[in-house]
Amino acid sequence: MQKANGQRLYIQEVSVRDGFQIESRFVPTEQKIDLINGLSRTGLAKIEVTSFTSPKAIPALADAEAVMRGIERIPGVEYAALVPNIRGAERALDCGVDELNLVMSASETHNAANLRMTPAQSLAQFAEIVRLVDGRKQVNASLSTAFGCPFEGDVPDAVLLALVERIAGLGIARVTLCDTTGMAHPGQVERLCRAVKTGWPQLTLTAHFHDTRAMGLANALAALEAGIDRFDASLGGLGGCPFAPGASGNVCTEDLVHMFEAMGYRTGVNLEALLAQARRMPEIVGHDVPGQVMKAGPSSRRYPVPDGVHSREPQQRLAGVGCLAGSPASPVLRGT
Repeated sequence: MQKANGQRLYIQEVSVRDGFQIESRFVPTEQKIDLINGLSRTGLAKIEVTSFTSPKAIPALADAEAVMRGIERIPGVEYAALVPNIRGAERALDCGVDELNLVMSASETHNAANLRMTPAQSLAQFAEIVRLVDGRKQVNASLSTAFGCPFEGDVPDAVLLALVERIAGLGIARVTLCDTTGMAHPGQVERLCRAVKTGWPQLTLTAHFHDTRAMGLANALAALEAGIDRFDASLGGLGGCPFAPGASGNVCTEDLVHMFEAMGYRTGVNLEALLAQARRMPEIVGHDVPGQVMKAGPSSRRYPVPDGVHSREPQQRLAGVGCLAGSPASPVLRGT
């Protein structure tokens, strides 16, 4: 594992879009705006605010324009929106988004289920949107099912890499590799992320993992090892895809930040401020959420010592178990 050395990592919040889109209970517009405004003050690099899709397809995000226009824009934070088609791109531009997040699947079957298009049609639409944007805003291409499809199984590496080549050829400079249903494992993640990073060093790459099989954080570490420094995550671990069976929650933002910061990486995120927002999530959605650090607290937290128990500093404890002569900081550990 590489040493952190204070390396900067970028955390990109997706709960308000990827999380709320599958909730049966509609989250009121003002509540969405208030949550986004709170998240904007935590140090996150980017917030995906909403999706400019058909309200019939995703009723939970029918208030896309109202939310995007109602939030407070904090300098240094990018405000993105998912854009499924050319009409969505027009709506997003009208609302002044910083980034349009286009989406297609690496597998044909999931692309048909999610977007009702073939991969070739999706790429043609990407090209049309790029022409429409004409350099005025950032464009990101998210590749769903990059690490496996719930309908087809494994997606061949060659298929994914060919799609990245086509996307880069359209002039899109940002790409997200998405583990849509949590099928990825760390070995696969490191191999594919390294291949994309090596093949297209000019691209800004993001990793997007789900914790469906409890490998989300492990996969994030594998992506980091391959050189990825941008990560999507969802407050409380909320989220999933309505068109992907078994797509349970995303990697939890506060758990991811906690892990990276504990390892010595700099995320720019105020963890306590983030946890304050995470603790609001169960009330907002009306049910418990998977996040762990919001429940257990950060590992750096210290609790009151029970009555009658005397706490000692680490060096005092070390001295109490015996040390090698002439080396008071070295405990006696001879043999195994």
